[in-house]
Amino acid sequence: MKTKNISLQTKIFGLALLLGLLLILLMSSFYSYMESKQIEENKGKLALEISKTVSFMPTIINGVQSSNPTKIIQPLAEKVRKETGAEFVVVGNIDGTRYSHPLQSMIGKKMKGGDNQKAIKKGKYYISKANGSLGPSIRGKSPIFNKKGEVIGVVSVGFLLEDVHQQITKNIIKVILVSIFALIISFFGSILLGRNIRKDTMGLEPYEIAVLYKEKNAVLHGVKEGILSINRAGFITMMNQPAKKLLQIKGSVRHLKVDGLFPSTYLFEVLNSGIPLVDKEINWKDKTVIVNCTPLPDETGISGVVASFRDKTEIEQMVNTLSEVKSYSEDLRAHTHEYTNKLYVLSGLLQLGEYEQALAMIQAETQVLQVQNSILFNQIKESKVQAILLGKLGKASEKKIKFEILSESYLDILPTHIKLSSLIVILGNLIDNAFEAVSESHHPTVKFFATDIGSDIIFEVSDNGKGINENDIPHLFERGFTSKSGDKPRGFGLSNAEEAVVEMNGMIEVHSNQESGTVFTVYLPKQYERRAENA
Repeated sequence: MKTKNISLQTKIFGLALLLGLLLILLMSSFYSYMESKQIEENKGKLALEISKTVSFMPTIINGVQSSNPTKIIQPLAEKVRKETGAEFVVVGNIDGTRYSHPLQSMIGKKMKGGDNQKAIKKGKYYISKANGSLGPSIRGKSPIFNKKGEVIGVVSVGFLLEDVHQQITKNIIKVILVSIFALIISFFGSILLGRNIRKDTMGLEPYEIAVLYKEKNAVLHGVKEGILSINRAGFITMMNQPAKKLLQIKGSVRHLKVDGLFPSTYLFEVLNSGIPLVDKEINWKDKTVIVNCTPLPDETGISGVVASFRDKTEIEQMVNTLSEVKSYSEDLRAHTHEYTNKLYVLSGLLQLGEYEQALAMIQAETQVLQVQNSILFNQIKESKVQAILLGKLGKASEKKIKFEILSESYLDILPTHIKLSSLIVILGNLIDNAFEAVSESHHPTVKFFATDIGSDIIFEVSDNGKGINENDIPHLFERGFTSKSGDKPRGFGLSNAEEAVVEMNGMIEVHSNQESGTVFTVYLPKQYERRAENA
């Protein structure tokens, strides 16, 4: 009973305020967590990239091996620190002795934190958190290699966790300010909403409306007469069960047009004139119905009409029953004819005897798809290569070319230095060129093979085209060279592919003859960075 004394406006206001406060709390907590993780991750990656860059600098490498490392390394390390905004850029030898530090007094002393072992002993690049000479920080660690590939030192680049947390706090404050502004808007909006709803309910509270609704339903369904009401637009707003039974209507009719469900002429006459209609006899669906119509006035005029009606005779009900039985009989007869015709068609198809050939074709197609998908998704585990091959399979199907992924193919996840853009340039151009090469063949076939066994990743694209002229092979990768005719600019695909391969320290081989076609083989080293250093 206590809840009934609380007004609807107060409930809406309280609910909006509570939801706003909960949203601020949830958003702040979630954003704080996500923001801290994201900022720390970004700072860690930035620190690692800076440390890698410094470790690859020839000046740093030579400085570590010189007789006076600090003189060479300290100025360069400080310049990098100031340019990048890092808290410190420390270079040390394999014993952890500093050659550079933002504080001159720390140079020559041992590096703190105890997190250099993976870089010095295992030659790893990694991100760590530790408490150093400047305080707790997030660090990027990179080993320094000499020309022989030996670790001769370590680079440590870091950002103080205190600065990271300050940045997180600033971002959270901005979110809280925006949330408070939204809360203020919801505060005033809830007040306006409560007032508007109270006006629409004529000052009645929800529990009062509920009581009236229950009473109305009890009255409507308790009387034997049919009752329906429509609004000004002619849509049904209410119809009781006796009315549905009398008018033979099933299901909900709320918000449906009254036209077609009930003789609407008299209803609209009352709606327009505002004059009640009493004991009007009408015929509707083989029924004689007595109708009474009453207008519903409101502040702007007539808002709707309520109609009550009842059946006149029992005899007309029996006529309607017989009519329904006849209708059901005709429907059953129509269904019988329909199913008889379907049986005749089914019998004719069985007599044709073409089912075995169709079944064999379906099984053959299914088997091919199963083999191709098994290779593509079970043996080629790199999603970037899968995506490229799926696109080329569709293109081959459109061009009526047999594009086969060899069953011996196997490819694990590729190293991070092999980017999607490079794969698109390399594999895309080689496969497209193969498609063009077999366009005039009687049985155009292109085969793809991939393997990562050994120190290189190998891609091979072969076709059964007419081959390449021996004199053209030395010029294949020259920019602008082409043996094809046409108005479009050509001669750039293979050149771009070779550039992408060379950029990753790889190589392309070409074998071609007029009998067996052409084979392009691409070799990409797995250890890109180490090979780049040695080069």
